[in-house]
Amino acid sequence: MAIKRIAVLTSGGDAQGMNAAVRSVVRTGLDRGLEVFAIYEGYQGLVDGGARIKKMGWDAVGGMMNRGGTIIGTARCQAFRTREGRLIAAKNVIVHGIEGLVVIGGDGSLTGANLFREEWPSLVAELVEIGKITQEEAADYPNLLIVGLVGSIDNDFYGTDMTIGADSALHRITEAVDAITSTAASHQRTFVVKVMGRNCGYLALMGALACGADWVLIPESPPDVENWQEVMVERLKAGRKAGRRDSIVILAEGARDRSGNYIGSSDVQRILEEGLKEDVRVTVLGHVQRGGRPSAFDRNLSTLLGHEAVDAIIQAKPEDEPLHIGIKGNRISRLPLMECVNNTHLVAEAIAEDDYERAMDLRSSSFKESWQTVRTIMRALPHAPTPGQKRFRIAVLNAGAPAPGMNTATRTFVRLGIDQGHIMFGISNGFEGMAKGNVREMDWMDMGGWASMGGSVLGTSRHEPKGSDLYAIARTIDKYQIDALLVIGGWIGYEAAFKMYNERSNFPSFNIPIVCLPASINNNLPGSEFSIGTDTALNNIVDAVDKIKQSAVATRRCFVVEVMGHWCGYLALMGGLATGAEQVYINERGVTLQDLQKDVELLSEGFMQGKRLGLMIRNEYANDIYTTSFMCSLFEEEGKELFDVRPAILGHQQQGGDPSPYDRIQGTRLSRISLDKLIEQC
Repeated sequence: MAIKRIAVLTSGGDAQGMNAAVRSVVRTGLDRGLEVFAIYEGYQGLVDGGARIKKMGWDAVGGMMNRGGTIIGTARCQAFRTREGRLIAAKNVIVHGIEGLVVIGGDGSLTGANLFREEWPSLVAELVEIGKITQEEAADYPNLLIVGLVGSIDNDFYGTDMTIGADSALHRITEAVDAITSTAASHQRTFVVKVMGRNCGYLALMGALACGADWVLIPESPPDVENWQEVMVERLKAGRKAGRRDSIVILAEGARDRSGNYIGSSDVQRILEEGLKEDVRVTVLGHVQRGGRPSAFDRNLSTLLGHEAVDAIIQAKPEDEPLHIGIKGNRISRLPLMECVNNTHLVAEAIAEDDYERAMDLRSSSFKESWQTVRTIMRALPHAPTPGQKRFRIAVLNAGAPAPGMNTATRTFVRLGIDQGHIMFGISNGFEGMAKGNVREMDWMDMGGWASMGGSVLGTSRHEPKGSDLYAIARTIDKYQIDALLVIGGWIGYEAAFKMYNERSNFPSFNIPIVCLPASINNNLPGSEFSIGTDTALNNIVDAVDKIKQSAVATRRCFVVEVMGHWCGYLALMGGLATGAEQVYINERGVTLQDLQKDVELLSEGFMQGKRLGLMIRNEYANDIYTTSFMCSLFEEEGKELFDVRPAILGHQQQGGDPSPYDRIQGTRLSRISLDKLIEQC
C-alpha cells in the first residue's frame, strides 16, 4: 500500500541548513502527493502531540532558507528516552496517520529514531492492550519508516563527507580568525582560538588549513612528542624570527595529549605566555559557530538531502531498515542508518582508548591528507633539502580571470614544493608575464597571509599566447631551466597549456610536465566538478539576493537577477536553488517566449493571491534576444498594477571578496595533488 502521510522533525543541537532541509522535505512530499506534517520541538513535540504536530502547506515553509537554526524548533526530550514516553509518541503518530518519519539531527537523535522503529510493533500492541487505539488502527500501522539526515556542525558522522551545518560553521570560524589575524598582526600578538567539534577535529583542522594558522590541536592526533609544549613555543618563536607578525593557534574543544589529558584554552594560553614572554589572548567562538545564515553549500546540500529523503521513504518497503541520506564523492548516498551510527561511535571509542592511529583511519582519507598538509604548510621554515636529492625547478602561474582561492592554491603548492627540497618559481601576470620573463624564485615567507586573500597576488591575464609569444615562453623555460609547470586558472589557461602541448614538435622546451588546476567562478572547466572560486561566487550571489529579497518583500516586487557564468548555467542554477528562486534561465535549457508567458501568468496569479516577492535568476548568456532588460519590461507590462519589476545585475562582485572555506580547502587539496603529479612525471 502506498504511503500517504509523512512527518519531519529536527532534534538535538541546531545547525544551519536545517530549515532548508525541512522546506525540501515538505515541498517534495507535497509535490509527490503526500500529506506532510511538521513536528515542533523535536521529540518533545512527538510526545506532547496536539498543536505541536501541524499539517504543512506549500507556503508554510516559504521564506525560511536564509534563516539559521530551525523554525520548527528542537529540544532535549527526557520523556522520549523512556519507554513510557515513546508509547505516548507512538499514539500521537497513529492519531495523525503518519507512516514515515524524516529525522534531522545528530547521532543521538538518529539512534533514538531507530529505537522507536524497533519498538514500534510492541508499542502498537501495548496501545491496543490498554485501549488507546483499536485493533483496526493497529493493523493500519504495522511499521514506521525512518530516514535520517545528519544536522551537526561538527561533521563527525560516518557515511557522509559533509553534515548539514558544517560548512556554515567553517564560514563563522574563518570570518572570525581572519578578523583576529588583522588585529594580531597589528600588535605582533598571539591568539588562541577555541572551536567546537566534540571528539572531531574537523572544524579545527579545516579552519587552520583555511586561515593559515601556525599551530592546531585536534583530538584524533595529539602532539606526537612528550614535550609538545616546548616544540609549540619554539615553532612560534621561529615564525616570528622568519618575519611573521602574528601567531594563531587553533584548538579543538576535544583536544588532548597522548596520555588522554584534555588540553584547554587556558592551558595553551599559560604555556605560550610563559614561553613567549608576552600577552596571549584567547577567543572561544562558542555558539556563534552554529548561528547565523546558512552558507550556499549548506542550503543546497540540505535541499538535495531532503528531496532524496522523501523519495527514499516512498520507495521503502515495510521490512527495510532505516536509511541515512548523506553525500559521498559529490553524490547523494543512501546507507544503513545504524551502520553509520555505530561507526561514528567507533571514533570516539578509539580516542577514549588512546588509539589515535585507529581514530585517524576511521576518518576520511581527505581528513588524513589535510592533516599532513597543514602540518607542513604551518611550519615556521621548511625542511632542508636532502643531500644528493634531485631538486626540480617547478613554476606556477595564474591564467584567465581571477578566481577566489587562487592565492591559497599557489601558497600551498609553493610551500609543499619547497618543503620537499625543490626550487619553486612564481610567474607574474599569467602567460603574458611568462613571455616577458616575469619569473622569480619564491621563498617560504613570500606567501604570508595569502591563504585568506581573494584575487591573484601573482597577477593574471586573459592573454592567450600565439605566434612570437610561444617563442618567448620557450626562451623563458630555457633561461630558468623550468622542469614542470602548474597552471592555475580557467579556460584561457587550459587553451594555452593545450597549445604548448601541441607545439612540442616546434618548441622542445615545451616537453615538460604541465598540470592545469581548475580555477574559475563559472565552473565550466572539463575534468572537474568544482572549480576553485565557484563556491565563493555562489555565496556572493546568495548574500546579494538575500538582501534584494528583503527590499522586495516590502513593496510587492519581482526582481530579475543576472549572474555570471558565460555559457555555463551552474551559478544561476545553484544560486536559484540556494535562494528559493521561482525560475532560473540558463543557456543549457534555453528560453522561449512560451516560457516567459507561462512565468508571467504564474507571477500574476501569485501576487493576486497575496504574495509579495518574485525572484527570477538569469544566466548572463541565457538568450541573446530575451535579455534581462527585455524580461523586466515584459514582466512589468504584464504585471500592470499587481507588481513592479527591477533588474539586478550582480557583475564583478561575484568574482571578488575573500575565498570561502570550501574554496580555500579545495585549492589546498588540488594543489597538493598537482605537485605530486608533476614530481612523479619529472
